Amino acid sequence: MRIMGIDYGDARTGLAVSDAMNILVGEAWTVNQWDANALADEIVREAKSRSVERFVLGLPKNMDGTEGARAEKCREFALLLESKTDIPVVMWDERRSSVEAHAILHANGKKERKHRKTVDAVAASLILEGYLGTL
Repeated sequence: MRIMGIDYGDARTGLAVSDAMNILVGEAWTVNQWDANALADEIVREAKSRSVERFVLGLPKNMDGTEGARAEKCREFALLLESKTDIPVVMWDERRSSVEAHAILHANGKKERKHRKTVDAVAASLILEGYLGTL
């Protein structure tokens, strides 16, 4: 079984897929898609082609644990994904995942303006890695 981590965004969404034993993040990439419906269709296609059996969707909570408008958008996207497939969606607290992703890219010598191309994929990897650590 493979698990897909998702860092949902309005313009770019990061995706990451585990290895077959759910120990490591195997691959990560970014999808550029503004339309939530088209994005959900693409994620389902990618998941089926990789034998994904669970989605882990980042839930952006505020630092005090409350949920804002962005968390609501993610919950709505989770419902959209669930309507298109029988793959279950787990919501995962992703506080600071984007901050950590930027820090990782910066520490590896990536220029700040080039972060946009990969930061969502790194954030999806961090979401997935956190979830895999609980299994």
